[in-house]
Amino acid sequence: MDYFPIFLDLKNRHCSVIGGGEVASRRVSLLMDAGAEVTVFAPTVNSTIQRAVSDGKARHVAEEFIPEQLAGSTLVIAATDDPSVNRQVSDAARLRGIPVNVVDQPDLCTFIMPSIVDRSPVIIAVSTGGASPVLARQIRARLEALIPAGYGRLANLANRFRDTVKQRFKQPAQRRRFWEQVLQGRIAELVHTGQDSAAVAALQKKIESDDHNSSPLGEIYLVGGGPGDPDLLTFRALHLIQQADVVVYDRLVSAAVLDLVRRDAVRIYAGKERDHHVLPQEDINQLLVRLAKAGKRVVRLKGGDPFIFGRGGEEIDTLAAEGIPFQVVPGITAASGCAAYAGIPLTHRDYSQSVVFVTGHLKDGTVNLNWKALVQPNQTIVFYMGLLGLTTICRELIHHGMSPSTKAALVQQGTLPNQRVLVGNLETLPAIVEAAEVKAPTLIIVGEVVQLRERLNWFAPASPGAASGKES
Repeated sequence: MDYFPIFLDLKNRHCSVIGGGEVASRRVSLLMDAGAEVTVFAPTVNSTIQRAVSDGKARHVAEEFIPEQLAGSTLVIAATDDPSVNRQVSDAARLRGIPVNVVDQPDLCTFIMPSIVDRSPVIIAVSTGGASPVLARQIRARLEALIPAGYGRLANLANRFRDTVKQRFKQPAQRRRFWEQVLQGRIAELVHTGQDSAAVAALQKKIESDDHNSSPLGEIYLVGGGPGDPDLLTFRALHLIQQADVVVYDRLVSAAVLDLVRRDAVRIYAGKERDHHVLPQEDINQLLVRLAKAGKRVVRLKGGDPFIFGRGGEEIDTLAAEGIPFQVVPGITAASGCAAYAGIPLTHRDYSQSVVFVTGHLKDGTVNLNWKALVQPNQTIVFYMGLLGLTTICRELIHHGMSPSTKAALVQQGTLPNQRVLVGNLETLPAIVEAAEVKAPTLIIVGEVVQLRERLNWFAPASPGAASGKES
C-alpha cells in the first residue's frame, strides 16, 4: 500500500490553495464542500474562484507565493502552472509539517487527491497513487453507476437509530446481524425507492419486535476460493467472505483472496502440507461445530472447489450429523482454472474427448491408482498434489502403456501473476521440473492437449518464459 487512506475533518479548518486557475478552482470547490475555510493565494483568480470570494465562501490574497502564507494552515494545495513555485510550496509545507498536494506531481505530494464518489455521509475515494488519474476516474465512474444515490439517505437513517439499536442489542455480534438484515433487506429497498417515512416506521417496528436475548445457532459456509486469482471468485463467495465472523482457511487459499476477508473477522489457519497438518481433519470438523454452536457465521475457505479433493464432504457430513445449518459455494477448481490460464484446453475434439482428475499424493513411494483406466487414448489426466510423486507418475504411466512422448505440463501458482508453466513429455518432464526448483502448489496435466499451449498461451504473467521444455 503506497498511501495510507484517510478521511480528514476540515470543517472550519484553514486550508490554503496556491494558484488561481481552472485546476485550482476545482480544488477550492472540493475544500468548500468539505466545510473548510479556504484562502487562495495568487496574483489573479478565474471567475469561478472570484464568484466564491464574492459570495463569502473563500478568501483571495492577490500576492505571489511566499512561505509565510502557509501559517496556520491545516492543509495546502499547490495548483499553479509554474513548476518552480509548486516545488517551493511543497518544500515550505513539508518544512512546517503541513500535508501538501501538488497537482499532477506525485513526487512533491505528501497526500494524493482521490477521485470521489459522494453519497454523503457515504464517501468513496479512489486513488492510483498518482500513477494513472484517468484510471481512477474510470473506476469512480463504474462505482457511480453501481451505488444508488439512496445510500446516503440509508446511512443517515442508520445513524439516526444507532444509539437506539445499541441500547436494545447489547452484544456487538447481535447489532451487526441486525444492521446487515436492515441494510440488505426491505427497509433498504424502501429508502432506495424514496419511501423514507415507510422505512423509518419499518425500522422502528423491527427494533421493537426482534428478540435481542436469543442466541441463534450459527451457520457454516463451505466456500471454494478458486485457484488463486481473486477475480475468479463467485459473487456468492465474495458476499459470504465479507460477512463472516470467522474464516477457517487452508494453505492453498491465496493471499489475494484472504485480503477480501472482513478486517475484524477472526482468521484461523488450518493448512495442510505433506506429512504436516496444523489441524487434523477431525479437529477441523469439531472446530466448525463449536463455532456454529457459539452463534458464529463461519466461512470454511478452501482453495479451488471444496468438493474436489478438498474433503468438503467429510466436513459437512459432520455438520449434518450435529444439526448445524450449512451452505456450499462451489469454486473454480484448480484443473479448469490453471489449465485455462496455461492455455491448455482440457478437452478438444481433435485430441481429447474425456478428462479425469486424480490425486497425486504418494504413500510409501507408491500411488494406489488404476493405471490401466488412466492410460486411455484421447484422454486428459490432471494430477492434483503430484509434485513430489512426479517421477513415479510419469514412470507408471509409461510402464502401463502410455507413450513416453506424450505431452505433459506442470503449472505452478496457476492464475496468479507469478504463474510458471513447464512443458515437456512423460520422459523429460521430471528432469525439467527438478532443474527449475519448483514448489507447491502445482498441477500436472498429461495428454496431447498440452501441445495446444504453444498456440493458445494467452496469459502473460510477470516473467513469461520461452517454449517447450523451459519455464513459461
